[in-house]
Amino acid sequence: MSAAKVKMRGKKMRNQPASVQYPSSPLNVEGSTQNGGDTPVTGGVGDEGPSNVPPTTERPKNPHQRGGWVRGHQKDGGGYAKEMPKYITAGAFARARAAEVSTMLKAVTKTTGSCHVFGALPKHMRRRAMSHNTKRLPCRLRDVANRMREKSLQSGPKKKKEQAKSKSRKARRRHGNLLLEFNRRQRKNVWLETHIWHAKRFHMVKKWGYCLGSRPTYKCYRPSYRAMSSHCLLQDLSYYCCIELQGDEDKLLSSLSLLTSKETGPTFAAALCLSGRRQGSVVVYKAGQYPALPLGPVTFLWRPRTQDSTHRQLWIWAHPSIKKDLLPELQTVCQCCEAVVPPVVPVVTPAEAVATLELEPMPEKTPEAKQITGTKRKRSFKGASGPPAKKILGDGTRSPTTPVTWKSSSNGIVINDLTMEIVRYRLIGPQSHSVLAETMEAATDCEEMNKSQPSPLWWPEHCQNKSKMNLHQQQADVFHTLKGIYGTGELPSGTVLGLTVDDPRLTLPTKKVKALPCGKQAQEVDEEKWRELMLRGVPEHCCQSYLWEQSVRDNVTDNKISEQELNRMRSEVLVPGSRLSPTPPQGRVPILLVQQPGKQVGHEMSSWGSGWDLLLPKGWGMAFWVPLVYRGVRIGGLNMSLKHSQNKAAPHFPHDYPDCPAGVHFQEEQEAELLAKFKRRPPAKRTNYIKHGCLAPFCCPWQQLAEEWELILREGGEERKGDCRSQSPTEADRVMEEEMTSQGDISVTKPPSRVTVLRNRKSLRLLSGWCRPTTSKGQRPCRVAELPPLDRSAMTLFLTAHGMSLVWVRLSVLCKGKPELSAMVCVPTAEDLELLNKKPCSSGPQEPPHRDHFKSRIRSRKKNPKKAAASSLSSDKTEGKDSDLPPASEPNPTTSEESKSSPQFSTDLIFGLWPDPLPSVTSHCSRVTLGWVTHGDFSLSTGCGEALGFVSVPGFLNTLFNQPKEHRGMFLLRNPTSLHYRFVKINIEV
Repeated sequence: MSAAKVKMRGKKMRNQPASVQYPSSPLNVEGSTQNGGDTPVTGGVGDEGPSNVPPTTERPKNPHQRGGWVRGHQKDGGGYAKEMPKYITAGAFARARAAEVSTMLKAVTKTTGSCHVFGALPKHMRRRAMSHNTKRLPCRLRDVANRMREKSLQSGPKKKKEQAKSKSRKARRRHGNLLLEFNRRQRKNVWLETHIWHAKRFHMVKKWGYCLGSRPTYKCYRPSYRAMSSHCLLQDLSYYCCIELQGDEDKLLSSLSLLTSKETGPTFAAALCLSGRRQGSVVVYKAGQYPALPLGPVTFLWRPRTQDSTHRQLWIWAHPSIKKDLLPELQTVCQCCEAVVPPVVPVVTPAEAVATLELEPMPEKTPEAKQITGTKRKRSFKGASGPPAKKILGDGTRSPTTPVTWKSSSNGIVINDLTMEIVRYRLIGPQSHSVLAETMEAATDCEEMNKSQPSPLWWPEHCQNKSKMNLHQQQADVFHTLKGIYGTGELPSGTVLGLTVDDPRLTLPTKKVKALPCGKQAQEVDEEKWRELMLRGVPEHCCQSYLWEQSVRDNVTDNKISEQELNRMRSEVLVPGSRLSPTPPQGRVPILLVQQPGKQVGHEMSSWGSGWDLLLPKGWGMAFWVPLVYRGVRIGGLNMSLKHSQNKAAPHFPHDYPDCPAGVHFQEEQEAELLAKFKRRPPAKRTNYIKHGCLAPFCCPWQQLAEEWELILREGGEERKGDCRSQSPTEADRVMEEEMTSQGDISVTKPPSRVTVLRNRKSLRLLSGWCRPTTSKGQRPCRVAELPPLDRSAMTLFLTAHGMSLVWVRLSVLCKGKPELSAMVCVPTAEDLELLNKKPCSSGPQEPPHRDHFKSRIRSRKKNPKKAAASSLSSDKTEGKDSDLPPASEPNPTTSEESKSSPQFSTDLIFGLWPDPLPSVTSHCSRVTLGWVTHGDFSLSTGCGEALGFVSVPGFLNTLFNQPKEHRGMFLLRNPTSLHYRFVKINIEV
C-alpha cells in the first residue's frame, strides 16, 4: 500500500471503534478469525466466539491479490477476502455495529473543527466561490451549508482587536508628515541639508553622529580625479563643527597660545591670518603639553578688524571627532565656565503660522501631531492653539535647553557653538572659480520706493547706507576679477572674500551646462587689477561679510522664499523660461569665499587640488547645491576626500594621526571592521598572515615600534650599529637581532612613554635634506639648501629630542607594484643594494616563508575543545622538540615566556593571525621593519605606485647614517599578502 493510501485510510478510520479491524498484510488477506473481529466483506465476528478456529496461513495464489483497505475496482477481482466466516456472535456483532452507527452520526452532526461541507467533496470540485454562494454547491450539500451559515450568523461576528489604520501613501508623502518622519529619523544621526539628495545617489554611512555619503552608486573614480585635476569636484563639509570665540584680541591670543607651538608653523597670531585676509591651519595640543597629547588639526578664520575697536571674532573649524576634546580645552584656557541658558522661543499659533506661511513654510514635530489609534487618517491637533510643524534646522539632536554659549566673568571671552549653523561646501579643481562665477551674481540694489518702505528683510535697510553699498560694489568688482583667472591655484593660499549674492535659484538653467572660463570676460578684466589680486590677494576691507552677524543669518534663514512660491512666480512669467528678476521678497544671501591652497609640500604638482570653500547661512543648502550641480560639477563623498589628501601627500584626519585620541579610536574601529571581514571568510580562503611574516595586518602597533627602536639605540646601541658598515650583512643583522631579543628584560624597568608624530619644521627640513628628496616621475633628485652633514654628533643630538617619534613619509615604488594598507617598510641589506646597482629595474628580494606554529593548536582545539586549554602548554614542549626550529629572526611561541604565562595566548587563536601579545615587530622578518603604510594605491597623478605612512625616527635616521650616499633614502616595501619586497624611495616633504 502506498503512503498516500495509508494516509487516506488512517483519515477515514480515525473515528472507528477499536473492535473494527482491517487486515493490512497479505498473510491476513483471508480475514481474521479472532473473537469479535470483522472482515471487510461480512462485517466481522463477535468477541465472545470460540477460539478453536485456526487462522488461515496460506499465501494468496494470485500475485496481484492484495490485502487491506484499497480504493476503487481491483484487477481480476483481487484484493478482498471471499471466504465467509462460519458463524458470528450476536452480542459482539450488535455492539460493534452500534459503535459504528454512533460514530457515523457523530461525524455527520459535528459542525466544529475541520468538518466542513467541502470535506464531502473531492478536491477537484472544491472552489472558493462556493463559500460565498451556496448555490454553486451540489444539491445534496446545499441544505447542510445553509444550516451552517445560519448558525454562524446567529453566533454573531467575532470581536477582533482593533488595529490602527496605516496612512495611505498619499498621506505619508504630504510635506508635514514627511518632515515629522524625517525629524524622527534624525534623533541618533544628524542629517545634512543635502541628505535627501545624497541618499538617492550615494552609499550612506553613519559616522561621528552624522549620516554622510561615502561613495556614489555609480563608478566615478577616474572621472572624479579628472574633475579635481581639470574641472571641479563638489563636496558637502557641513558636518565640520564651528566654534566661535569673541573677546579682546590680546586676551584671545594669550589664551590660544597655550594650545599651539611656533615650532609647527604659523599659529593663531600669524600676521596675515590675524588681519582676516587669510585662513590659517594649525595642530592643536592640550594646554602646555606640546609635543605630546595632540588633539588634531583645525582651521581658523579671524573677522577683519573694525575701526577703533579691539573686540575680535574668531571661527575655529574642527572635525566632529575632536569636538568633544577641543571644546572643553577651549573653555579651560579661556576660563569660560559659565553656561548661558538659551532663551525660550515663543510658540507660534496656527493663525500666525497661516499669516507667515510664505516666510516660514517648514514644519516642526510636536506631540500633538501623533496619530490616534483607530481614527481617521487625517492628522489633527488636540487644541486649536497647537503649534505647526517646523523643519529642524541646525543641530536638532540636542535639547532646546542645552547651552551653546559660555562666557567668562574675568576676561569677557564668549564661546559659541555654531555646529550646523553654517553650511560649508568645498569646490576642488582649477575651474572652481568659473563654477562660482556662473552660479552666483552680486546682489542688486533695491529700488528707491522699496528702500523707504518698512520691510522685515535686512537688505533694503542695508541699501540705505551709502558706505555699505560702496563696500559691496568693491567686493563685486573683486568677484568679477576672479572670472579672468585661469586657475584657482594662482591666488594666494587661504584668500578670503566676503560677498552678498542674489538667490541662485533665480538664474537656474533649464538643463545642465559645464562651466568654463569665458575668454571675453577675461579680456574685459583689467590686467593691473588681476596682477594685484594674484600678488597681494583680496584687500582687507573686502574680506568683511555680514555672515558674521547672528541677526543677519537668522533673518536670511527665516525669510527664505519657498520652492512653491518660486515655482508660482516662474509660471506667471510672460515669456516661459525667462529669468526672474530679483525683487524684495527674495532676500539677499551673505556668503564667504575661502581659497583652499591644494598641494603645498614637495617639488612637484604645486597647487594641485586647490579650490574654494563656500560658507552659507543655514537653510540655504539646497538653494545653492542644485545650481552648483547644474554647472557640471562632479559630486564626491568621504572616499574622495581621502583620495584628495593622498594625491596631495598630506595626512588625512583621523586616518593619519595615530598620536591623537580620534586617530587611536579610528584605528580601533578599523581593526575591528577588518577583523570581522577576515573572520567571515572560510579558513581555506583566508590569507595566512603568519606564514607571510605579517604580525599586524589590520592595526599598526606604533607604540611598540617606537619603544623597540628606542631600546635598540640606547646605552651604546648607536656605537654597535655604527660598526655595521665594516661588518658583513649577516653580522649586522645578528647584532640588531641581539639588541631586540634583549628588550624583554629592559622594558620591565623602562618608564612608559607615549609615541608622538614629528611636526617640528626645522627637524623635518633636516630629515628631508639628509634623505635626498626626489620627484616621483623618474625619481630625479631635487636641489636642496646647504645642510649640516649627517654625522654621529648630529644624529645623537637629533635623537635626544625626538627619540620616541614617528615621521610622515611618502614612498614611491621604483618599478612595478601597488602598495596596500599596512604594508611593511623595511631596511634593505647590502646584498639588496648591490642587486639594485646591477639591475636598476629589479623587482626586489623575496622573504622566506614562515612556519605557522599555531596550526596544530587550532586543530587539537577543534578535536578536543575541553582538553585543548589544559594540554596546550605540554603539547607546545613536545612540538618544539619534534618539529624543525624556526629561523633565527622568527620568534618561537613555544619558548616564549609570555605565551607560557598567559592562558589567553593559547585559547584565543584565529587561523592565520598571530595572537596577542605580539613578539618583536622589528626583527620578525629577514629585513628589519621601520614602519607601516596607512594609505597605498596606484597614483594617477604620478603614474606609479605610491604609499603614505609613518616610520620610526630613530630607525630611519640610523638607516640613513649606515647607507652609502648614492643609495640614501632607498628602502624596501612588502605588502601583507605577499612575500615579495619592492624597492621604494622615501621622501619627507615639508
